[in-house]
Amino acid sequence: MSYNYIKTEKQGHILVVTMNRPEVYNAVHVDMHNEMADCWDAFAADRDLWVAVLTGAGEKAFSAGNDLKATAQGGSKAKMTDRGFAGLSSRFDLEKPIIAAVNGFAMGGGFETALSCDIILASESAKFALPEVKVGFFAAASGVQRLSRYIGRLAAQEMMLTGRTIDAREALALGCVNEVHPAGQLMAKAMEKAEQLCTVSPSAVKATKRVLNDMNARDGVQGSIAYSREVIADLAKTEDFKEGVNAFVEKRAPNWVNK
Repeated sequence: MSYNYIKTEKQGHILVVTMNRPEVYNAVHVDMHNEMADCWDAFAADRDLWVAVLTGAGEKAFSAGNDLKATAQGGSKAKMTDRGFAGLSSRFDLEKPIIAAVNGFAMGGGFETALSCDIILASESAKFALPEVKVGFFAAASGVQRLSRYIGRLAAQEMMLTGRTIDAREALALGCVNEVHPAGQLMAKAMEKAEQLCTVSPSAVKATKRVLNDMNARDGVQGSIAYSREVIADLAKTEDFKEGVNAFVEKRAPNWVNK
């Protein structure tokens, strides 16, 4: 696998995927979404790959989420994948586990990408937020649905409606992550977890994930995420939406007009 915006490496039955735009804190734009979608397609199709580990390049960020500067500039002319943020947030047929190794801050779509994985390990320096409301968006790439199910609706609502940031320890206490490790040990611990998953039956893991995917369908998660795309399309027509993007790019406080 050869890509421009991600790096991939096979280690036995494990695929290590690194979001590789450290100069913009691994923010994701359309071309990167599409590369990641292709990567997960290839992962799903490779019988010799049983588990994936996803992390971010550099020491500061797992992913800053949506590349708002690219959005403000009109973005790519390519059509974005229908598999969702990072090719993952709207993917409900993958029957192989993905471990997120959150090596720094995971903001907005970056947090939603981690939430779309099956196991989340975080470094002690990791931070998490769904801050979209601060720039005129909302967590439309499954953040609303997944966070409210993983940590409970009240705690999730407070995070999503304020956009506040939590550190790794609070994330662990709330149930946003499975484990927290020193930064220097994170990838080793993620690989240990991946190796652990490789000791059990890959067929049984696939069967388990098939049922989990079916539960998402029965719980209406897929339909709710599709509805989120409709709502974000309506939101994009508002003055506040445009103001949020422009204020972010211009590095100033937004002037909301509630229309």
